[in-house]
Amino acid sequence: MTARDCAGGVTGRAVLVGIAIIVLTSLAAFYGEVVWGGNVEAAWGTGAPGPWPVSFLFLMTAAMALPVLRRMCFTRRELLTVYSMTIVATPLTSSTVLFYVLPKVALYFYMARAYPIWETTWLPLVPSWFAPSSAAAIEAFGLGQARVPWSLWAVPLAMWGSFMVALFGASLCLVAILQRQWVTNERLAFPLAQIPLETVREPATGGAAGLPVAWPFWAGFIGSLAFSFVSGLSRRIPALPAIPNAVTIMEWQGVGPLAGLGRIELLIVPWLVALAYIIPKELSFSVWFLWIVRILLTVVAIAAGATPQTPEDWWRNDFPAPYHQAFGALVALGLWGLWSSRRHIAHVLKVALRRPGGESDDAREPLPYRWAVIGFAVSFAWLVIFFMLAGCRMVFGLALVALIVGAYLAYARVQADTALNPVTWHLHDALLTPIGSRALRPREIISLITMRWLTFPVPESVFSVCSINALTSLKIGDAARINLRRLTYAILGGFLVSLAVGVFVMMTGLYYYGFFNTGSGMAPYWPSLMSRHDGDVIQYLITDPSSPDLHGMLGFIAGAVVCVALGVLRLRFWWWPLHPVGYIVAMGWGQSQYTFPFFFGWAAKALVIRYGGLRLYRWTVPLAIGVIVGDLLNATIWSVIGLVSQGRI
Repeated sequence: MTARDCAGGVTGRAVLVGIAIIVLTSLAAFYGEVVWGGNVEAAWGTGAPGPWPVSFLFLMTAAMALPVLRRMCFTRRELLTVYSMTIVATPLTSSTVLFYVLPKVALYFYMARAYPIWETTWLPLVPSWFAPSSAAAIEAFGLGQARVPWSLWAVPLAMWGSFMVALFGASLCLVAILQRQWVTNERLAFPLAQIPLETVREPATGGAAGLPVAWPFWAGFIGSLAFSFVSGLSRRIPALPAIPNAVTIMEWQGVGPLAGLGRIELLIVPWLVALAYIIPKELSFSVWFLWIVRILLTVVAIAAGATPQTPEDWWRNDFPAPYHQAFGALVALGLWGLWSSRRHIAHVLKVALRRPGGESDDAREPLPYRWAVIGFAVSFAWLVIFFMLAGCRMVFGLALVALIVGAYLAYARVQADTALNPVTWHLHDALLTPIGSRALRPREIISLITMRWLTFPVPESVFSVCSINALTSLKIGDAARINLRRLTYAILGGFLVSLAVGVFVMMTGLYYYGFFNTGSGMAPYWPSLMSRHDGDVIQYLITDPSSPDLHGMLGFIAGAVVCVALGVLRLRFWWWPLHPVGYIVAMGWGQSQYTFPFFFGWAAKALVIRYGGLRLYRWTVPLAIGVIVGDLLNATIWSVIGLVSQGRI
């Protein structure tokens, strides 16, 4: 047995390559997303799945066939180890994570100079360690052309860094505890894990990994890459003929019940169609069918007298309150998942509390159960202490930390089923709905709104994606027979490297260019917009406190009831077609773009299985994987072009 076999794929060179990619991504993400204001859903690791990690895996595997690199002989497990490290660590350096939290705390002090009422009412309540209060340090942060005053930033960076490490640690420990239940016992689909597993092939004779040899994969890959590239090229060069991938069937009707239909657009997104093809059929059916139900509920509400609004923009708490329903269903799904895992959790605690000695029951687990339990408890405790140091009550810290950690775990469960991360209700608003801001102290309101970078309802594009992808990485490791314990340590090490390098790049870059001189810093989308204007929200909540939102609570309860009902029906009747996870996705924001792609993917899968059986379906799965890889590689190509052209293309 070779050293590589003993390492289970987590070799020194695989870890070094993963770290090198993480460092490279930190630089690319800063210049591509922040300085030149590229698309926040670009190729640098965010999104589901992340285009950059998938593209690198494909290109590195292809490079192994070159004579000059053939001697390196990276195995399949080594390449999957690199991929697992990158999908967990690289999202940290995007414009939606570090670029969100670091400017936010600094701009509190900067914007207060433009709004004197901020400076006199709530700014004195901001903890002194949130960010430097030095006028010179804050002005240089906004305008640039200065060096980083590291001595002034030492305490704020240490506090915020420890907070992120503790939150990721708590989530990673929970994932390590529950992954056996979800991977082996419940056998969740994990469609995102299928992409790298099907992309990298282990030769029958051993040696270097290779790309798939089945021609359906290459047919899907070439067709998808060509289609997506020509579409992107025509958008940038209008003189070129375009390949239509969207047809507007009906524009939004601004008056009357038909306003509830929204803008109906026949949209073809290759990777979404392919994704719907590989996930369980009842899930893809539930996503598009329940979206139609949501539209009909909106039409009924407008016909009953509600203000005309599109289904996507219905953030209100009155019927049908889709985002309130989605959040209530998400909470119910999380609690259901814990309840169904109760025997496994009891076994974990039994092993963790048992005296060491003899053969361990958790030898093949990502972490020893004892250390996973201790790690979760210590991380959770520090998160609560963090809020107490910010002037919050312990009960507030406990509630907010439990809400965030629980939501992250539920997000991971949803992605393990569908590969999608539904946008539900803002977690900070979810906390305010049952109690109102009147029940909170001013310092607690400041901490709550400051944490919008954690609680914004786009789980695939904020900090939560790190823990979501950690679960996918463990599934990849389990399927590829990678040493899970070594893989977990590699993931944690990659996260720490990404955090350190990302903070250094972000701080030095922003002090050189200045927040207000970067393309992303002044972009009209979050997080830059919220970094500049969250003070308005704090001011409003402090000066005009709200009472509990009973209508919003009814929406939460309705969503939870529907989710549980769908789950019970699936358990009682094998033919029941609607899945509770599909209900959560359909009630989330941005799901209109999934309707037609998921319908086409579901219809194609149903026809293939109906007339060709499972044999034909298995034969066509590589075609779907090729479509996904080709589409994601195209996204990476355009992101690199944008990086080289400094955002001009």
